[in-house]
Amino acid sequence: MNTTSSTTAPASTDDDVRPFRIEIPQADLDDLRERLARTRLPQPAPGDDWTYGTPNVWLTEALDVWKASDWRQTEEQLNAHPQFITEIDGQPIHFVHVRSPHAEAVPLLLVHTYPGNVIDFLDMIGPLVDPVAHGGRAEDAFHVVVPSLPGFGFSTPVRERGWTMERVARAFDTLMRRLGYESYGEHGSDAGALVGRELGLLQPAGYLGSHVLQAFSFPSGDPAEFEKLEPKDYAALEHMKWFQSVGGYNAINASRPQTVAVGLSDSPIGQLAWNELFANFGNGTSLVPLEKIVASVSLEWLTNTSASAGRYHFEEGRLKREPAVNHGRMGVAVFQDDFKSIRTFADRDNDNIVHWSEFDRGGHFASMEVPELVVDDIREFFRPVR
Repeated sequence: MNTTSSTTAPASTDDDVRPFRIEIPQADLDDLRERLARTRLPQPAPGDDWTYGTPNVWLTEALDVWKASDWRQTEEQLNAHPQFITEIDGQPIHFVHVRSPHAEAVPLLLVHTYPGNVIDFLDMIGPLVDPVAHGGRAEDAFHVVVPSLPGFGFSTPVRERGWTMERVARAFDTLMRRLGYESYGEHGSDAGALVGRELGLLQPAGYLGSHVLQAFSFPSGDPAEFEKLEPKDYAALEHMKWFQSVGGYNAINASRPQTVAVGLSDSPIGQLAWNELFANFGNGTSLVPLEKIVASVSLEWLTNTSASAGRYHFEEGRLKREPAVNHGRMGVAVFQDDFKSIRTFADRDNDNIVHWSEFDRGGHFASMEVPELVVDDIREFFRPVR
């Protein structure tokens, strides 16, 4: 499956930044629609609930939404924002770049989730770039850069092995410098949160800090750590155990990502079921509308990136390096139905957490569930360094 950009320039150099426009061939959309029409669901498990994984009852509803959806509308939403592609460290990097009308705006890197993509942030770009037009203040404006992680969306093909989150962080720092930004901050969730921590460890010149939705810090085994825990922290530990118990995709991506991708690349309904994280693993708490879920899954399907998107789990799982404390400025926003970051463990691994907020609604994809809360928290975190 192919996409085309609007670029007609001849040979490019390593630091070229070329305009990009999404134009999925109609034949690919017709093929997707035909495959959806031929969907064969598995025999339902007893109870047809989420106990064994994605149930038929949810897939049937999502399939109806998918069949009725119009990819061209999603394409139009994406193409409404300036998009570009460049090459960094031998890797094509696609990104959205929207400059604010306010001259003093702070450059901000937005890094998406797994299994998400740039669609994660479509509802946040406007309020961040032009807060005045959305009821905010000019002094809270940002210039926004939203890259596709290597192997996701249009940042393909992945030409080399070894794309760890540290390597991604270095590439994205290069991207920001290439765009002329001497200083910038980052916001991220999931994979984007890992990139934020890596940027904190790198501490490139002018880095303003990382605002993340998860601090992936776990008990070390030291009994002294547990003396500091509050009742809510023990509840968070139980939630963490549950989160791990249903996160089988981590183990498979970290061991045989290419094998599972064979089925995902040949079955759109299989791709949808595999991406059950959008439904918060079926605990009934996700606020992401099905329309947004199928749009994101469509992008992964149409770019045929299920294999390369899952590969970073493999690379991270084989990374050998000594544990390090992140001294970079950091903010953490914890949402009610997401991974429960625990402050004691987070402070151990990141000794410059200057902002910690907790919300009573929203989950793993808060940028698509409660974007207004995420936007407000990003503004608050970066106000002191403007």
